[in-house]
Amino acid sequence: MESPSIGDSVTARMIPRHSSLDSFGAMKVSLLVNLASIRVSKAELRQRVMLPKYLRIAIRDCILRKDDSFAASSSVAPPLDNALTPEVPLMVFVNPKSGGRQGPLIKERLQNLISEEQVFDLTEVKPNEFIRYGLGCLEALASRGDECAKEIREKMRIVVAGGDGTVGWVLGCLGELNLQNRLPVPPVSIMPLGTGNDLSRSFGWGGSFPFAWKSAIKRTLHRASVAPISRLDSWNILITMPSGEIVDPPYSLKATQECYIDQGLEIEGEMPPSTNGYEGVFYNYFSIGMDAQVAYGFHHLRNEKPYLANGPIANKIIYSGYGCSQGWFLTHCINDPGLRGLKNIMTLHIKKLDSSEWEKVPVPKSVRAVVALNLHSYGSGRNPWGNLKQDYLEKRGFVEAQADDGLLEIFGLKQGWHASFVMVELISAKHIAQAAAIRLEIRGGDWKDAFMQMDGEPWKQPMTRDYSTFVDIKRVPHQSLVVKGD
Repeated sequence: MESPSIGDSVTARMIPRHSSLDSFGAMKVSLLVNLASIRVSKAELRQRVMLPKYLRIAIRDCILRKDDSFAASSSVAPPLDNALTPEVPLMVFVNPKSGGRQGPLIKERLQNLISEEQVFDLTEVKPNEFIRYGLGCLEALASRGDECAKEIREKMRIVVAGGDGTVGWVLGCLGELNLQNRLPVPPVSIMPLGTGNDLSRSFGWGGSFPFAWKSAIKRTLHRASVAPISRLDSWNILITMPSGEIVDPPYSLKATQECYIDQGLEIEGEMPPSTNGYEGVFYNYFSIGMDAQVAYGFHHLRNEKPYLANGPIANKIIYSGYGCSQGWFLTHCINDPGLRGLKNIMTLHIKKLDSSEWEKVPVPKSVRAVVALNLHSYGSGRNPWGNLKQDYLEKRGFVEAQADDGLLEIFGLKQGWHASFVMVELISAKHIAQAAAIRLEIRGGDWKDAFMQMDGEPWKQPMTRDYSTFVDIKRVPHQSLVVKGD
């Protein structure tokens, strides 16, 4: 959010072709062609996913009134039989600000395909509002004996049209259902509208939405209703900082009063006399350092001048430009070694799987970005951790990385040239550790701010010279459910 050389056979990406792999590749291509050629009529799609009108209206009214008991206390009339119950009811969230800002057009197309009441603009209806009042409406009706509402609540799936941050936002809100014991939790499908779309890539929904998006929407909705469900680890992050606040934090990071500092760990800096806390959840990665600083600059430019970032290609060009301008390649840090590496401001502790003991892990002095990665996709589909050979895994005490193994892969990126070789997969990143829990202690010194990001949502973390800031990361007990697009 390691460092074998380019020629190291341990991490090289040059994999020999075998007939069995060729056959598998041919089968996969054939399957994708078949999926792409599926023709689904609007009538068939509606019959499969559209809610009965009386429930669509009831859900809409409960959300507008912010009253989940409104439907149960009103004269909502259920159907005479279950004929109107859809096979796989879908609800869709659209972020009109994601990626190239194609959201409004896609929202209009979605509303035309299924129904206006089943498509929510995230600038108007937040996912937590839908969960509290929309799902609450169905649950209230089901408790009154409405079998149609009960079945729809049990079989519902969610489609998110947006980038990684949007998908994470929705997944995080759905995760609250576990804490409230409101089961089942609806699984999530993805329409990739963001810039990187690493969550989408990891679960087979692609790296960008097709240019022929009108026909692609129908196919995506069909796949969302029939594809299998997989599991995904999610990770809680708690930032405990000296009194103050983060300016303009991402929506995935909320202020909290539940701050704690593990007294079982040695503190290298000074304990702050009073603290503020921020808490959030991420699904793919958390990072600190230069990569987050580049993302922060791009994020603010896109918000200030949205006409510049009007598509995935334009976004990537602008992003690359920021990589050069922020000191990732040629840097003023050459004349100030105290600002060069994260080792100067950060102490890293980890817990290994099935261990309760903290272990201090050295941060390589050359590293200028540290990333804790959950999936195999980072930076628009790259795999910086690498496809490591078994002997190397055993030598380092690693296991093969999976999205649901309860582990984060921690790696480092040096200067921009090293990151560039990693991103084109000529080498792997600087392997640091695998961890089931992470603690970062960040000290100010000559640094006034540290840049951080999680799942593509960056922020500027203030630091002080006198007191430390702590970042604690641990796995959320309940896994998220994601529909596999492939």
